Amino acid sequence: MPTMQDVARHAGVALSTVSYAINGTRPISEETRQRIFAAMEELGYHPNALARGLASKRSRIIALLLPTAKRGLGLTELEFVIGASRTARDHNYHLVLWSTEIRDPDELRQFMQQGLVDGVVLMEIHEQDARVQLLKEINFPFTMIGRCADNSHINHVDINFGQTVQVVVEHLQALGHTHIAFLNHTQEEFMAGYGPAVRTQRHFLEAIAAHNLHGLTRFCESNPEAGYTAVNELLLEDPELTAIIVMNDQTVPGIMRAIQNRGWRIPDDFSLVAIVSSAQVAQMMTPTLTTAEAPAYELARLSTEMLIQQLDGQKKDFSEVLVPCELVVRQSSGACPKERAAR
Repeated sequence: MPTMQDVARHAGVALSTVSYAINGTRPISEETRQRIFAAMEELGYHPNALARGLASKRSRIIALLLPTAKRGLGLTELEFVIGASRTARDHNYHLVLWSTEIRDPDELRQFMQQGLVDGVVLMEIHEQDARVQLLKEINFPFTMIGRCADNSHINHVDINFGQTVQVVVEHLQALGHTHIAFLNHTQEEFMAGYGPAVRTQRHFLEAIAAHNLHGLTRFCESNPEAGYTAVNELLLEDPELTAIIVMNDQTVPGIMRAIQNRGWRIPDDFSLVAIVSSAQVAQMMTPTLTTAEAPAYELARLSTEMLIQQLDGQKKDFSEVLVPCELVVRQSSGACPKERAAR
């Protein structure tokens, strides 16, 4: 296996010059740099990432902090990981996924100060998020996929939840639905100020009121059985309910089962729309789901590029980018039934 000393000998330069070329710690001529890289390619030499990081005080590793303990890593979440990973690779960085829940600022501080990563992309943002405050205090490079209450001087991207909910409610209203429910994440997440849960519920209630419709909301755990129970409870509360908007992919099989167990068909007797979801989830269901598809890959790409520009000294100002979900009409939403036999 070739060493850095072999590269120096092959390129006809000092060992320290090879180190400068790899780490960028001191300026060298372009001609010398190219000669060193040509020698590396000819010899098949690949610099050790850890050693390079120790020399340059840069690891060229970034972390995606995506807590998955409560809901697991679903298909929509996986698109965020793929988008961030590919973008990091395209810019000669490595990405590590940190899926453990870190809400304790002291634990986060310890993780950041180990020097293993140059910066982080933070996800699952709460309106009052201790992680955000700590990262600002210690001046550690980060971007967010999501928003907190105070986003000043933070590069962040997020879904435009207001526009997304409005489009979905108007879609169902155009089909004649006047009694619509929204199935949210858990009450625990809502009370903790989890941004998507808070914003989507608020925008749903605003849209229902603006269009003079009847609306219900309900919190729900992330599993099919919880979705099954929630549908039955909603129909007990409002027997005229004809459509549900759900922001919780893992509840969808249970929702469908509850509707089918009543002898109803989707969408002839009942309509279902999933928001902040993915095409993969939609196409796995029978019937296929109408979805407001989350721009997960694009959000991950944008936030990762923002972080890398910040790390490389290319970004001096701060940016906010809001991207709406795209409504894709499939088989699970249809005209409001004129008559429906309840069982």
